[in-house]
Amino acid sequence: MEVSLRHLKRPEESALDVSRRLQKRPRWGEGFIQAFLFFCGAVSILTTIGIVYELGKEALLFFQMPGVTLLEFFTKTEWQPTVGRFGVLPLVSATLVTTVIAMMVAVPFGLGAAIYLSEYASEKARKVLKPALEVLAGIPTVVYGYFALTTVTPFLRIFFGDAINIYNMLSAGLTMGIMIIPLVASVSEDALHSVPNALREGAYAMGATRLETSLQVVVPAALSGIIAGFILGFSRAIGETMIVAIAAGAGPNFTFNPLKAAETMTGYIARISGGDVAYDTPDYNSIFAIGLLLFGISLVLNIISRRISARLREVYE
Repeated sequence: MEVSLRHLKRPEESALDVSRRLQKRPRWGEGFIQAFLFFCGAVSILTTIGIVYELGKEALLFFQMPGVTLLEFFTKTEWQPTVGRFGVLPLVSATLVTTVIAMMVAVPFGLGAAIYLSEYASEKARKVLKPALEVLAGIPTVVYGYFALTTVTPFLRIFFGDAINIYNMLSAGLTMGIMIIPLVASVSEDALHSVPNALREGAYAMGATRLETSLQVVVPAALSGIIAGFILGFSRAIGETMIVAIAAGAGPNFTFNPLKAAETMTGYIARISGGDVAYDTPDYNSIFAIGLLLFGISLVLNIISRRISARLREVYE
C-alpha cells in the first residue's frame, strides 16, 4: 500500500491528502442522467396506476347501476345494455374465437419463419428477409381490416358460399394472424438465435441432421422465449381493434361459429366510444367495465408468460 501511495504522492503531500484526492468526486451530469432515468421509470408505473384507477372508477359506476350484477355480467349470454341485458359472454366468445383463429395462423407460420431464419438462412439472406417480414408489422391495422373485408371474405365465399356472412369472425381472425406473424417470428427467432452453437455442433457430431437439430435440440433449448412470443402474440390479438371492428361485425352474438358475424370486446368499445352516446348511460359506462376486463386478461397473460419463461429458462455458460 505504501509503495502505491508513494507513486501517487505529490511533493510535500501526505498519505491522507492522497486518499482524499482519490475519493469519488460528484459528477452533476451523471446525477442528472440517473434522475432522468428514474423519472422515466416512475412515469410508466404512474401511468399504469392511473389507467387502472380511471378504469376502476368508471367501471364501478357501471356496476352500481340498477340491474347490473357481477353474476349476470359474467354468466349471461345477452348483451344489450340499453334494455337491461348485461351478459358480456357474447363479446368474450367472439374475442376468443377470433384470437384462436389468429394464433392458429401466427404460431405455425411465425415459428416456421423463425426456424428458417435462425437455422437455414445464410447471414446475407437473414439480413434481407427479417426486415422484409417485419414490414407486415408496420402496416396500419385499418388497412388490414379493409383487406379482410374486401379480399379475404370474397375469397372465403368461394369455398363456403352463402354459408359465410359478409362480416364474419373467420376472415377477421385469419387477417389478424397474418398481422401477428412478424411479432411471433421476431421473438422466436431471437430466442433461437441465442442458443449456443455448441449445442448444434454437439448434435451434428452425433450424426443428427439439420432438421433434427433444429426441432429436437434448438427449439427445446429456446422454448421459454418461444412460448413468451406466443403469449405476447395472444395478447396482441385480444387487444386488436380495427380489424375486428371492420370485418367481424357490429352486433353482439353469442356463437362459436366463425362463419357468423359477432362483435368483440374491442370492437364494441370502438363502436360505442365513436358514437353519440350520452355520458353516464349504461352504454357509456359499460365500455369501462369491458376495458377493465381486457386489462385483467392481458395482466393474467403477462403473469403466465413470466412464470412459464422463468420455469423453462435454460442458462448456458
